[in-house]
Amino acid sequence: MGQIGGFLKINRAAIPYRDPRERVRDYDEFVVKRPDEELRAQGARCMECGVPFCHNGCPLGNLIPDWNDLVYRDRWRDAIRQLHATNNFPEFTGRLCPAPCEAACVLEINEGDAVSIKQIELSIIDRAWDEGWIKPEPPVVETGRSVAVVGSGPAGMAAAQQLRRAGHRVVLFERDEAPGGLVRFGVPDFKINKRIVDRRMQQLIDEGVELRCGVDVGRDITGDELRAQFDAVLLTTGSRVPRDLPVPGRDLDGIHFAMEYLYARTREIQRAQGIEPQVPGPEPDPITAKGKHVVVVGGGDTGADCVGHAIREGAESVVQLELLPEPPANRPDDRTPWPQWPAKFRLSYAMEEAQAVGRGRQEYSIVTTHFTGEDGRVKELHYARAEPNPPFSAIEGTEGTLRADLVLLAMGFLHPEHEGVVAQLNLELDRRGNIKAPTYETSTPGVFAAGDARRGQSLIVWAINEGRQAARMVDRYLHRISATPRPTVPAGNVSPADEGPEGPPGHTSGAMAVEK
Repeated sequence: MGQIGGFLKINRAAIPYRDPRERVRDYDEFVVKRPDEELRAQGARCMECGVPFCHNGCPLGNLIPDWNDLVYRDRWRDAIRQLHATNNFPEFTGRLCPAPCEAACVLEINEGDAVSIKQIELSIIDRAWDEGWIKPEPPVVETGRSVAVVGSGPAGMAAAQQLRRAGHRVVLFERDEAPGGLVRFGVPDFKINKRIVDRRMQQLIDEGVELRCGVDVGRDITGDELRAQFDAVLLTTGSRVPRDLPVPGRDLDGIHFAMEYLYARTREIQRAQGIEPQVPGPEPDPITAKGKHVVVVGGGDTGADCVGHAIREGAESVVQLELLPEPPANRPDDRTPWPQWPAKFRLSYAMEEAQAVGRGRQEYSIVTTHFTGEDGRVKELHYARAEPNPPFSAIEGTEGTLRADLVLLAMGFLHPEHEGVVAQLNLELDRRGNIKAPTYETSTPGVFAAGDARRGQSLIVWAINEGRQAARMVDRYLHRISATPRPTVPAGNVSPADEGPEGPPGHTSGAMAVEK
């Protein structure tokens, strides 16, 4: 374990951010990395509990006490081996995960005192890249079997890497012009620089994964053609159908889904940075917040990312609306006691920025009733205060209006797209519209599903876990249809393949909250 009694002697060090007034002027990552010596001290706080609840909080089953102790003992190379044993992409999770492991840390019984797990994880992987310890790991033996992985988000990338290392031929299909899925196009550069995504993707390519961008499976190649060309198919297409807001005036110009705006901003920024896509992409949509009064409908991480972009573009004002009541300031132990994910207020990085420059605010318990406009363009959002409980009906007499030149709908996602390959393969769906695949194999033999396409909108750690677990099941299937048995793909997670560990949230905001 770490330093005996270290948690009593060393205080928790919160994640440091750059000054909000400074960072709104650029698109650089805003998290400040602590020196290794400081993080070794943070690792010393880990008690290596007899029952490490942090394991339960992490969907990946990361061996957190192990690499905390290794960092404390300055054994960084051993630490990256332990980290990679369960997590293919710690540089993604270390930047984007809300850290349910910290909420489950035994020290978090005293709220706000958890081990700084997320910072330590990110420091391990960044140092490993800097030291040149991360190398391609191509398979020693080829199996002669082939797998098509459709969708290059974290679930697809993790599955592709696991299957390729098991010796299978893997082709990773992506309909956009570059890989990464929403990690690339939905998450801003100031949270994760896209060169980090490209660096990891290059490792997969060097290991033998074939990447085909600009291929829309279901249109450019049909589901039947895919099955004819490959021994197995794995769908990791994400949950991409957004939740709409069916109120009067929704069809006015200037009202967009959040992903339309975030995709446009990412394409514009990457073009300015000189980051070349794998294949030519479309021209960025002419959606801009510059000089406009912006309203973001939705209080989660996607909404926060819209706020962050709008402030950097030079929006005149930004208002973020949330349907639910404002959470309490501290963990409500009667509702979400430790080690559950606490339903408490967290100031997002983006709202901290908006407030710092005096151009933003966030409102809770707000229901949008309708939009009005002029000459076909939105001008006002009409709202009312919402009842505190479902169905969150409008309270009569609380109506109001907001000036709105641009409205961004960030209310989450419903399910994967059904048209195209899902329909062509005649896949059975669950009651929520996700692909039904209890143990990752769908109703069509040889076709598998993982990630948000299978479980619904969720966290990046769940996506990577799903990719790893699905790879294990695909590998078993390929063994069954092969004449010669071969070793299985290690999953690094001892929980049941379909259920995962209990405890962490299926989806939550707060991955980039401001820690006071």
